[in-house]
Amino acid sequence: MGVEEPTKDLIERAAERLRNQAAADAVERRQKPSGETDVIDQDVVAEPDARDAEKTAAEASPQPAGTPAAGKRRSRSANIDLNYLRRGGFIVPDDAPTRVAEEFRIVKRQILRRALASSPDRVENGNMILVTSTQPGEGKTFCALNLALSVASERDLTVLLVDADVARPQLLSAMGVEADRGLIDVIVDDRVDIADCLLRTNIENLTVLPAGRPHPGSTELLASERTGRLIKELSERYEDRIVIFDSSPVLASSAPGVLAQRLGQIMFVVEADRTRESQLMEALTLVSECRHINLVLNKSRFMGGKVRFGSYYEYYQS
Repeated sequence: MGVEEPTKDLIERAAERLRNQAAADAVERRQKPSGETDVIDQDVVAEPDARDAEKTAAEASPQPAGTPAAGKRRSRSANIDLNYLRRGGFIVPDDAPTRVAEEFRIVKRQILRRALASSPDRVENGNMILVTSTQPGEGKTFCALNLALSVASERDLTVLLVDADVARPQLLSAMGVEADRGLIDVIVDDRVDIADCLLRTNIENLTVLPAGRPHPGSTELLASERTGRLIKELSERYEDRIVIFDSSPVLASSAPGVLAQRLGQIMFVVEADRTRESQLMEALTLVSECRHINLVLNKSRFMGGKVRFGSYYEYYQS
């Protein structure tokens, strides 16, 4: 079918305009200041805070875990129900101070003192903290999550919370979220990038790495060179990053002893009126390759008069 002359002229003029527009766009791109680029990201909604967006992009490509596609950020989002946290007795950043919040402020100060580069007491890998206990049921996951939430409330720090209790992971259920892949998947399969497993939460400064699928050789995987490279990468990527590993109990699994060799500090949770001294001493021996161990007494009963720790804030708010 032929094209009539008036219609043909219109088509030619439209084509000419498109060619001129393309040429103008090319000139504009060449004149754009250095460092300013056009980014198309189909996987992640841009964050309002440019600093957070930069961190998210960098988190998505740690080299030891495989090489992701250039320019893509693939970490996922997880919406934590803050009321669910409150009902579970957890700290909620920006809430009114509570006794638990005050107690973990004291705990974290001791840990951060050894973790921060500006502190004279800083220790090697001090920003990598293992949370464990002697036996199951002492509240290590409760303490690990509360420590992470407390650190996340700091204005100049970010937190990566890792569920390293790969045999019986509890962190995600404590937060009321779900995920499939995680730490073990990254270690087992070099085609799985850590960016595909990270969960960016709606709590500012808090990112979570789930445990991933169960594996019968989890201790050997955690002891592998690949895990060592991954931990080193997580440790050194940011100076303001605190990485917290919620591990299994020491007398129930060999995994904490392996991780203790790689991390700088331990928060060792001891249940009051339950854990025997002989058990505690045995457990501490198994993680003794980490020289900086902080003991936290959990589930202790308050004995005293009217005034108790944290009641100052209740008095102020009354």
